[in-house]
Amino acid sequence: MATTTIPVSRATHDRLAELAKEQGLSIGQLVERLADQQLTAAQRAERVAADREVIRSLFGVDISDGEFEEAPDVLGNIHKIAAEKVRAAARGTAA
Repeated sequence: MATTTIPVSRATHDRLAELAKEQGLSIGQLVERLADQQLTAAQRAERVAADREVIRSLFGVDISDGEFEEAPDVLGNIHKIAAEKVRAAARGTAA
C-alpha cells in the first residue's frame, strides 16, 4: 500500500494520536476510518435519489424532485425541537 504524508498542526497530530490510541489504532488507520465514514457529494446525491425513489414507490405517487425540494425539512425541525427541549430542561424550564 502506498502511503502519503499529510501536514497538520502539532495539536491536530496529538489529538489524532490520542484518539487512535483510545481505539487501538494507528493514526493512519484512524484517518482511513474517518474518511470511510464521510460521503462524497456524489454519494450523497445517489443516496438522496435512491431515498426519493423508495418514497415514490411506497406512496405510489410521482413526486418530482422540485416538490421534494419545496417540502419542509421534517427531520431538521424535529432536531430543532429536541434541541430546544434539552436546552429548556438544562435551564429548568418547560419547552
